[in-house]
Amino acid sequence: MDYRLLKQEIIEHAASLGIDKIGFTTADVFTEMKNHLIRQEQLGYQSGFEEKDINKRVDPSLTFSEPRSIIAIALAYPSKMKDAPKSIKGARRGIFARASWGTDYHTVLRDRLSKLEAFIQKRVPKARFRSMVDTGELADRAVAERAGIGWSAKNCAVITPEFGSYVYLGEMITNLPFEPDEPMQDQCGTCNKCVDACPTGALVQGGQLNAQKCIAFLTQTKGFLPDEYRNKIGNRIYGCDTCQTVCPKNKGKDFHFHREMEPDGEIAKPLLEPLLTISNREFKEKFGHVSGSWRGKKPIQRNAIIALAHFKEESALPALIGVMSEDVRPVIRGTAAWAAGKIGGDQAKEALLKRRLEEKDEEVLAEIEKGLSFLKN
Repeated sequence: MDYRLLKQEIIEHAASLGIDKIGFTTADVFTEMKNHLIRQEQLGYQSGFEEKDINKRVDPSLTFSEPRSIIAIALAYPSKMKDAPKSIKGARRGIFARASWGTDYHTVLRDRLSKLEAFIQKRVPKARFRSMVDTGELADRAVAERAGIGWSAKNCAVITPEFGSYVYLGEMITNLPFEPDEPMQDQCGTCNKCVDACPTGALVQGGQLNAQKCIAFLTQTKGFLPDEYRNKIGNRIYGCDTCQTVCPKNKGKDFHFHREMEPDGEIAKPLLEPLLTISNREFKEKFGHVSGSWRGKKPIQRNAIIALAHFKEESALPALIGVMSEDVRPVIRGTAAWAAGKIGGDQAKEALLKRRLEEKDEEVLAEIEKGLSFLKN
């Protein structure tokens, strides 16, 4: 088998499948990434969503027998929404991060990887594969960087010269021995805009992220959002794009190559108030196909409540008071009480005082007191 020729055929076929960039690397252990992950774990900077076994994240042989190489792919996604609905007084809207626009990227990339596997299998029947997207064991960015897709940037994303950091990543471990591509040199230079702009200081320094402080992580948690971050998330209901939007390498980057990735404004930028009482079925029907729905409706609802407080949307007070009184989930009741106090006014004060007499949950009572404390100022 002429693997150089096969590699070129794969590259050409990948383009026909709608894969925007492809690279090849060895299946060697990612030693530098291992040291980085160990340090992150020691500092308590991990999100908890990652594969727990660091060795599996950096050693392909632990999840695939006799690996010879890894194929990395990237698909570019849009950075701008066409005809985006406006967020106005009385009809405030939240925003999903760009990585949750359109169909869940896991679905899109797995489709491309599956088709690429089928093409290679026809050429080499003995070929074996293990493909993964984001939720697999391997560290996507380390694979992409070593395969020459882009460089690992200060904002902890992989930046490609062609598409900036607005790319989804996937990889395929295989038993076929492809010649590796050259890794790309760092091009961030002295620029530190992403670190300086991070709303919560989660970018501790270039290339090092404390996920516990990252808004993208915080919007996916299910408990009460810590007080110090509530005024930071604005109207974000899933994810955060600040470290991407300030990046000079992303200036002018906006690609609409994939129909599945096109955002529906009513989903990517939804009205906030209807989210407060959306049923499980309605949530699944409307948002189930986007990646931002993976944690269920609770974090989205909590974030929507905080966003209404951010806007000080007085018209939402009746809905917030209803949630504060009737929702069975303490996190939602408590966050609504906090938000009512933030918005303020006699209606909010009366409802909080009434609820203080009725509420039994200690955490919710603490949030009611916070809400009332805002009304004293």
